[in-house]
Amino acid sequence: MQSGDLLDRAQALAPVLRERAFDAEKARRISNETIDDLKSAGLFRVLQPAAYGGYELDPQVFMDIAMIIGSGCPSTGWVYSVIGVHNWQLGLMSKQAQDDVWGADQDTLISSSYTPRGTVEIVDGGYLVSGRWSFSSGSDHAQWAILGGVATEDDGTVRRLCFLLPRSDYEIDDVWHVIGLRGTGSNDIVVDKAFVPEHRTHAYTSGSVTSDSPIYQLPFASVFTFGITAPLLGAAQGALDEHIQWTAERVRITRGTRVAEEPFSQARVAEAFGELDGARLQMRRDLDDMMALARDGKEIPIEVRARGRLDQVRATQLAASAVDRVFQNSGGRVLHELNPIQRAWRDIHAGSQHNSNVPEPMLMAFGALQFGLSIAESGI
Repeated sequence: MQSGDLLDRAQALAPVLRERAFDAEKARRISNETIDDLKSAGLFRVLQPAAYGGYELDPQVFMDIAMIIGSGCPSTGWVYSVIGVHNWQLGLMSKQAQDDVWGADQDTLISSSYTPRGTVEIVDGGYLVSGRWSFSSGSDHAQWAILGGVATEDDGTVRRLCFLLPRSDYEIDDVWHVIGLRGTGSNDIVVDKAFVPEHRTHAYTSGSVTSDSPIYQLPFASVFTFGITAPLLGAAQGALDEHIQWTAERVRITRGTRVAEEPFSQARVAEAFGELDGARLQMRRDLDDMMALARDGKEIPIEVRARGRLDQVRATQLAASAVDRVFQNSGGRVLHELNPIQRAWRDIHAGSQHNSNVPEPMLMAFGALQFGLSIAESGI
């Protein structure tokens, strides 16, 4: 599959998803029809191993698709990106785990919740997992879930792992009543003493046993977090595009003048454009640099990873800044619930609250490296 074909398919879907966005908000989940459309277009297979029907394309293609979809419906872009990146992570796990999920159906989807809130007991052959995990986006459409946890050995050694569970091992608790990203269906996963065999665990390490593609040498923190930011950049671009089209003919009632002719309106549009353009360019630069190292079989140093995470959290900040400028310049009609600009405004600020988008830890880590100080590499 060529990347251009997939990008074209995403572009064709974007206006359709824009029309469905309000219904997704009302339902608090994206529709089965939308999931089927994404599957039919092959978009979930971008990072999936070729051995299981995937395309093993450059993560840049995945990010671009997430931005395109996010420009049409931010909630759909979010679900696509979060679920789509799990196909890449499963490619890092054991062959048996991949067979468990994709052996019967290569279109099977996986949701997740990585915050280690549950309890993990080490038992013979694996682990007993229990607890409640929140914010599992798109969980209604998934037949498996990846859940984060901490296992403590008898000698006190702590292992930070994630656990792959089938739908039969957990319940979904419908708690997603929120003001932003309402269509993502990010409900809770509830588990009661489910046994997870050792082969269905992962320690967030790179490398694949089923593929030689360099995409599986990229750091988990880079691929996952870039996927969190991409749909937010897309949502901001969609809001800006809508604003430009709408404002071109808008007349300020009190003055009878065209809003597009006002210098401050022009400045706000220019600033928003520059913020989004710069954010995309930096993230693409970071991915290109990491992929070049992976293709050469080289380790990706902490300095490159930290710069990528810096650019990623800053890109989320810039998406929020850009949509704020657009919202401020859009007038009272932007408040209508059908207006896509207010939806993007709410969704981007909601997405900014994701743990991967909290800027201070990444800003501190990057700053510390510039002073020659050592840092904890977790999350980088």
